[in-house]
Amino acid sequence: MSNNVAYAIVKAGGRQEKVSVGSIVVMNKIEGEAGDKVELEPILLVEGDKVITSADGISATVTGEIVRAEKGPKIDIIKYKNKTGYRKRMGHRQQLTRVKITSIA
Repeated sequence: MSNNVAYAIVKAGGRQEKVSVGSIVVMNKIEGEAGDKVELEPILLVEGDKVITSADGISATVTGEIVRAEKGPKIDIIKYKNKTGYRKRMGHRQQLTRVKITSIA
C-alpha cells in the first residue's frame, strides 16, 4: 500500500474516528507515556477513488504517538428526591489521551 492515503476510519477508544497523517485524536485513556507509539485498528481506508473496508481485508496499519494524557470536561451529577431532603451532588472528569497520527501504511 502506498503512503499517500487520504484518510482512514479507525477504532479509537470505543468510538470510530476519521484520521489522516498529522491529525490529532482525543480518545479514552490508553496505557503509555507521552512519546510512546500506538497502533490503531483501521476499519476503512480511502485513497483517492479507492475505498478498502475491513470486510475486504485491510493490510495497512495506522500508527500514532501519544502527545499527552488529559481530562475531559467536568460533568455534574445531581440526585434529588422531592419532600425527603435527599440531595446528592457529584462530579466526574473522564480520563483521555491525545494521540497524533504519524503514519498510515
